[in-house]
Amino acid sequence: MTAYVHEGDLPEGALGHTGPIAVDCEAMGLNPHRDRLCVVQLSDGGEHEHLVRLDKGCYEAPVLKALLADRSRLKILHFARFDIAAVRKWLGVTMAPVYCTKIVSKLVRTYTDRHGLRDLARETIGQDISKQQQSSDWGAPRLSDAQVEYAASDVRYLHEIKQVLDERLAREGRIELAQACFDFLPMRAELDLLGWNEVDIFAHS
Repeated sequence: MTAYVHEGDLPEGALGHTGPIAVDCEAMGLNPHRDRLCVVQLSDGGEHEHLVRLDKGCYEAPVLKALLADRSRLKILHFARFDIAAVRKWLGVTMAPVYCTKIVSKLVRTYTDRHGLRDLARETIGQDISKQQQSSDWGAPRLSDAQVEYAASDVRYLHEIKQVLDERLAREGRIELAQACFDFLPMRAELDLLGWNEVDIFAHS
């Protein structure tokens, strides 16, 4: 597999024209208001991953935006809540429809509290993903080889993981429940951006 790094936008046709896309984002931190979006990585489940590096203040990226907002293509993410908010804040588009492997993990892997991508990949498909570059300077003008490999690995296995999780959702009778969660995610991300990120609006108090 090869990971391609693109500056500022995705080339036309890089991920074909149909089918689900695995998506992940790297930012300067976890606060989308403060921490700028730096890299968006994508995979159509084929042999290659594509990383789009975004410079500070340069968020035009028309091809990338159109792909992320394309409602005919499912976006597969892990902890989609953050990525949807970051894309909404910095690229100005809403990712939909979406599928979140972390949500499904919590719905079907109720025997564990370890729902990170590394643990999920290890159990479901036997892949060990390194997380060493998770906390690194994603705003640097050039990505290191280690950063490129880390970012690519975050989307490389999501299609395969989804297949396993879908089987478990069906087995446990929770497909409709998962879909309802996915449908709400863009609004959950919007609530985060509007200041309700730490407030449970469904709670009594």
